[in-house]
Amino acid sequence: MHELSVCMSLIGQVEQLARENDAASVTQIVIKVGPLSGIETDLLENAYPVAAAGTVAVDAELVIEPSDIVVHCNECGADSQAPPNRLLCAECGDYRTRIVSGDEMILQRVELTPRTVGARPAGD
Repeated sequence: MHELSVCMSLIGQVEQLARENDAASVTQIVIKVGPLSGIETDLLENAYPVAAAGTVAVDAELVIEPSDIVVHCNECGADSQAPPNRLLCAECGDYRTRIVSGDEMILQRVELTPRTVGARPAGD
């Protein structure tokens, strides 16, 4: 399953961020996934608990936000949204476009729980 290896890589990045910020745990991971990324979000959600097991992100919520497909027209210079099966310029209709967004998976945000350093018991 391709999505399991994607999740393993994602968890690796999250664990690195948690170490760099001396976090006790991760509460939420937010990613943005484009329709042309080659990632099946349902499979990604199913693979996530397996990849997160035994890590600092074991109890973290995975939030997947969709991203729109945006193309840049090489003819008229416009940026416009496009459906996955019709990557034409919405302004002039030209087919000579390049994808600006919609083919990515981006780690948007990681919510961390800090370690309590030197915390005192209640009543002191």
